Amino acid sequence: MAALFTPWIFGQARGLATTSAIEDEYPLKLPEDFLWGVAVAAQHVEHQQPSDWTAFERRVIREGKTGTGDQPGQAKPGHIRDLNTVSAEVRQKKVDFDNRYENDFQELAKLGLNSYRFSLSWARLFPRADMKVPDPKGIAFYQDVIAAAKANGLAPHVSLFHFSTPEWFWEESGGKRGWERPDALEHWNRYVSAVSEFLGPEINYWCTLNEPMVYVLWGYIEGVFPPLEQREGPIDVAPVVAQLLRAHADAYQILHTDADGRGQSIAVGLTQHTRAFEPWRNWHPLDRLSADFVQQAFIWDMFDAIESGTYAMTNTDFTTAIGGLAGTQDYVGINYYGRFYVQMDIDAMAAGPVTHTHDPNDPEELTSDLGWALYPIGFSTVLNEAWQRYGKPIQILENGIADADTDDTLRQTFLVSHLREVWYAMNVLGIDIDGYFHWSHLDNFEWAEGFGPRFGLFAVDYENAFTRTARPSAAVYADIIRSGISETMWQQTRGPF
Repeated sequence: MAALFTPWIFGQARGLATTSAIEDEYPLKLPEDFLWGVAVAAQHVEHQQPSDWTAFERRVIREGKTGTGDQPGQAKPGHIRDLNTVSAEVRQKKVDFDNRYENDFQELAKLGLNSYRFSLSWARLFPRADMKVPDPKGIAFYQDVIAAAKANGLAPHVSLFHFSTPEWFWEESGGKRGWERPDALEHWNRYVSAVSEFLGPEINYWCTLNEPMVYVLWGYIEGVFPPLEQREGPIDVAPVVAQLLRAHADAYQILHTDADGRGQSIAVGLTQHTRAFEPWRNWHPLDRLSADFVQQAFIWDMFDAIESGTYAMTNTDFTTAIGGLAGTQDYVGINYYGRFYVQMDIDAMAAGPVTHTHDPNDPEELTSDLGWALYPIGFSTVLNEAWQRYGKPIQILENGIADADTDDTLRQTFLVSHLREVWYAMNVLGIDIDGYFHWSHLDNFEWAEGFGPRFGLFAVDYENAFTRTARPSAAVYADIIRSGISETMWQQTRGPF
């Protein structure tokens, strides 16, 4: 009789609590040396460079492919949502960061931030494939950005790859394109070496790859990011994941070798997109087991590879050892955005599990403008999982919400509840966390979702010369940095949590 019920207790169960119980006295304050920041990506905020994404954006306008999926957050392959509804100037300048970063940094300094995470545009530095050294104008631009950030007390945290690459990278070489070209790592290493040489002395924190599994999923399976491919399944993209891990390992070695030569101490890692993956139907054994499988494949496989030096894709027979990879993370980078539900039906197993961004049958569940479910307790759970697995310092490099409301009460709830979980993770669970970067600094171009989702602590008025306006959540963030989370703040913002 016991064997009959055994499968029902396997796998991940849905959590009932949404926030951790904290018995300590308020205020909840984080350490004095904690990194407080915001984050952006080059393709989101900088003027268009000759990248694959710029080519995609222009093609979308030419071909009128500005539709989207049936639900918010469901991108349509080969399309960018409502890109035609913004002007050519907005499409070209994004948020006009190139002309406004000095003032932007001054406003961030007023909030008490001490760090700023941004990515470099590979295409700005190497706009042509035949270049052996970077464009001096591109180097000068980033030198000025870094100098302005540091002048305002913001330590630069730099990402080398945040989804966009030079357009020329996708020309065929040896019958392959992009990361699968036989010379891909040669070009990548030239880029990383140049960045390390010309910018490295001013940078102590590096992220080699941002959310590589998101990039592979959306670029090679779903077809909503360049290269807009739709391969059949995970095994078909495993070589791309392995190549990205090689790129990470090479970058780690280049950055550390240069820094060691300068006598400079740096921290290098990558960051993964994390969710709390839980079963769509708590009673269904396939949903529970599939939630575990998705979490392992999407989040932990890559981190496990960095620790062991061998990439083994979950639920496949793909395994490859990668030279120089083992131990190449000085910190574990975590981006966290909430809870996804996993559904697996026996008559659709060949197609794989389906994920749901929220549960419409739960009247208490809060969701973002993209329909993503808020789930603060999942944040500390993911942080604890990373800590138990790897025992290395954690850097939270993205955590935020799409909330376009002028008073953005949902973002305030999000900020307070999630930073409360960070405090819990550090002070109750004993996790070593170095810093927190809110996504995002500004409203911006959100990939295949276009300019619609508003993630910014600062609103951007695209119709009025890119004017920035601090949302109320910016003041809440500043209060937390200055004084911690008070009991009054928690009670005023907690909503149903």
